[in-house]
Amino acid sequence: MKRNRIIAMLLGTALLVCGCQQTPKATDEEKKIEAEKNTTKTEEKEYQGKLDLISPAAYNNTNGLKLKKGDYISIIGKANGTQYWDEVKKGVTQAAEDLNASLGYTGKDKIKVTYNAPDKADNVDDQVNLLDEELDRYPVAVGISIVDLQACQVQFDLATDSEIPVVTFDSGSDYQGVAADVSTDNVAAGTEAAQRLAEEMGDSGEAVLFIQDSKSQAALQREKAVTDELTANHPNISVVNVYHMDELSNMQKTVSDEINAGTYRPKDSELPDGQLTGEDIVAADSITEDQVVDYILAKHPNITGCFAANGDSVKLAADGLERNKMEKKVKVIGFDANDDEIQDLKDGTVDGLIVQNPFGMGYATVVAAARASLDMGNEAVVNTGYTWVTKENLKTDKVQKILYTK
Repeated sequence: MKRNRIIAMLLGTALLVCGCQQTPKATDEEKKIEAEKNTTKTEEKEYQGKLDLISPAAYNNTNGLKLKKGDYISIIGKANGTQYWDEVKKGVTQAAEDLNASLGYTGKDKIKVTYNAPDKADNVDDQVNLLDEELDRYPVAVGISIVDLQACQVQFDLATDSEIPVVTFDSGSDYQGVAADVSTDNVAAGTEAAQRLAEEMGDSGEAVLFIQDSKSQAALQREKAVTDELTANHPNISVVNVYHMDELSNMQKTVSDEINAGTYRPKDSELPDGQLTGEDIVAADSITEDQVVDYILAKHPNITGCFAANGDSVKLAADGLERNKMEKKVKVIGFDANDDEIQDLKDGTVDGLIVQNPFGMGYATVVAAARASLDMGNEAVVNTGYTWVTKENLKTDKVQKILYTK
């Protein structure tokens, strides 16, 4: 009996072993595929939609950028503290984090990437001084969004002499030695803005343009693209006024001269009729930008369309139209997507926005600067994309992924 029990136990053990051996083992390749699936799930980036807009795709990641430990890249923008430029800075910071993660650098070994900008937005002198300071630190590369198309030529020559590659972004330069330009396709975006405006206006009527400045490449490209498209393909629309926000002083004199001559008076003005004399005379430097906008709108009461080339100019135009009770009859197409613009879009004051990709711009600029420092070669132009946004598509996943409002 005892012998039979022992035999039964041995047979049971044998069957158990055979059963275990029959369970198929995952191959190394299968394990690798499963690991990649799990990694993809855990590494899904909340900012991926912004990176996906970048073309070529080589600039939406930090793979293969074998920078040395402690390398320093300097990025210089046009401004601090605005939603658009804060988003650029976020892209710069994220690219630096991704670079160090991919290279395994920690602590003092980390690659350093900084973002600096003038304290006052679009200040040419401050930006030139910043560039001088950064070049003295001998970074491996510099990225800069140029306030004035004609500025920084001397500094670029110095960078070339010091073998420090320069990448431009957002608003570029005609300088021949620039390693790459990372930006929105302003010609395509401006052309589409004009087409959308023409559609909203019923392809006829008068329009005014509000442009952020008269010096930067981005502003000039957008203005030209809009006027070229309207002139070439929408002959029944006339652009009756173009206001550049950096030319306020010129407009101040124009407005004050007309007020003093009696040919123009602001609404609800308590000034006497006719030519002003003595204490009634209005000084040019007392004219505000809001008053300039009111003057433009009063001079062109029949406008039915408005194009604004960035967030600041959209706010200027939208506020002016509301102040003069013209918002219901004037169609507004603008650039960017800060909180005020999105609210105006929801309210119907703004009819559509060309939304750029400032996060992607900051990210791709770091990648282009790293490539330039490593002599890897760069595309002359890196397109960071844009998205057409309206009240109707505002809540779609596609649009929500690229917005940068608070």
